[in-house]
Amino acid sequence: MFKPKLFSILPELTPDRIIKDVIAGIMVGIVALPLAIAFAIASGVSPEKGLITAVIGGFLVSFLGGSRVQIGGPTGAFIVILYGIVQQFGINGLVIATIMSGIILMIMGFAQFGSLIKFIPYPVIVGFTSGIAVIIFSSQIKDFLGLDIATVPADFLGKWSAYGTHLSTLNIPSLMVGTLALLIILLWPKVSRKVPGSLVAIIVTTLLVHSFALDVDTIASRFGEIPSAIPFPSLPSVDFATFQKLLMPAITIALLGAIEALLSAVVADGMIGSRHKSNMELIAQGAANIITPLFGGIPVTGAIARTATNVKNGGRTPIAGMVHALTLLLIMLLFGRWAKLIPMPALAAILIVVAWNMSEIKVFRQLLKSPRSDVIVLLTTFGLTVVFDLTIAIEIGMLLAVVLFMQRMAELSNVGVITKELTDREEEEDPNTIVTRKVPDGVEVFEINGPFFFGAASKFREAMHIVEKAPKIRIIRMRSVLSIDATGLNMMRELLKDCNKTGTRLILSGVHAQPLFALQQYDLYDEIGEEHIFGNIDDALDHARELLGLPKVGRQQNFMPSVQREK
Repeated sequence: MFKPKLFSILPELTPDRIIKDVIAGIMVGIVALPLAIAFAIASGVSPEKGLITAVIGGFLVSFLGGSRVQIGGPTGAFIVILYGIVQQFGINGLVIATIMSGIILMIMGFAQFGSLIKFIPYPVIVGFTSGIAVIIFSSQIKDFLGLDIATVPADFLGKWSAYGTHLSTLNIPSLMVGTLALLIILLWPKVSRKVPGSLVAIIVTTLLVHSFALDVDTIASRFGEIPSAIPFPSLPSVDFATFQKLLMPAITIALLGAIEALLSAVVADGMIGSRHKSNMELIAQGAANIITPLFGGIPVTGAIARTATNVKNGGRTPIAGMVHALTLLLIMLLFGRWAKLIPMPALAAILIVVAWNMSEIKVFRQLLKSPRSDVIVLLTTFGLTVVFDLTIAIEIGMLLAVVLFMQRMAELSNVGVITKELTDREEEEDPNTIVTRKVPDGVEVFEINGPFFFGAASKFREAMHIVEKAPKIRIIRMRSVLSIDATGLNMMRELLKDCNKTGTRLILSGVHAQPLFALQQYDLYDEIGEEHIFGNIDDALDHARELLGLPKVGRQQNFMPSVQREK
């Protein structure tokens, strides 16, 4: 259970496999270079701290982690909370909070809490992720426009108020450089996807600024020289009062890091058809967050974009992630001194694109069509993240989701159901169970029992991965599903995508009123197709037979196996 993935797949390592992973690691290292610098600056620390984080933290996450292809490093999700900690407690406070978060993550991993992270409601995750994206975007306006503001207010409304009052200080060269960098990042993928657009944007704009001596802020003018070596480790000074004040920020970092890392691992699993060890992944993230700040780094977590880049470039083992870290180390040692020439508007453009990708606008709009309770959770979490504080947003969002979940369960329950559950009797004979039906070859029937909320959705996804070979037709039986929430709907959409990829036809059976209405609101009804949604299992099986070119059996000729007859 607590064995790193690297040691589990050692027998798979062949010279050919290692070469492919080394190439993928080098490519990811190049992609990670500008992001590591940008995330560090946006978090309120010097740029080399981002590189140190990607080198040490990235290596440890791959070496000790529970995923084959996870890439660790600084991410945009941390920017908001880290900036606040630095402003209030300084670098020493950030080091303490990061180490505390690492300890919390390791405790979560050894306590086997990895699977519990999957139960966090989807609207909560989308709410605070989209909120973080808005804050990141807002924080980059000053550098993108080159505004002359001595100190930018920390709060969202204060920022935009300051931008409005200082708009007259707009720096045209900064705006031109930022716009050029933004256009390169957006258009470069049409030229090549091997070399990241962000790296091209940095090279082009750096050459432009220094060739024409443009009046634009650079890393050197803002931070001075960038060290091209990793410092010796040192322990922070800590007192009990500071420890108390940093406890909640540390918990937020740990929870945010756990969510980001496990979401990234799940996405990677879907791309390579593998399964990660969630508890081992948390332990690795914890170890990385304890060790990295000792060398001057900032919090580490799994980076979805860099992990996806690793997969697309052929990475399939943790060796790729370790090579990515070593690649960044070599770049830092050999070319680190040149990083000081990078213009700030170019880094702002990179973070604006990161914010756009984090915003999940399409998903956000889709969730607005979900049941009202999920919309309330989504908007509340989003609003609290943007206007107030990320820690408060996560706490209130989770609490609101639990309360609404219990309310919905109370509305759907009745005395008979509760009495039946309390008696805890063995399952009574069910004349409509699937064992009384003849299921054709090539057809798989999966039945969901009970409300399809975020907890059930997680189990459902795990069950779907158990099947080794995709069936020709998959029937999802929903006769016991009286209610479905946004996470269940999203899971259904992911299942539909998987079915489309494998050429499997998806059929729904026994759909009740609330789930049917939710499917229509979520645009899944039309995607699945009205002709593939049935009120009972017999019609669904007959439709499956029709698709397979078999004769219909009908309700009167259902198959009763000998085991049932003996009962």
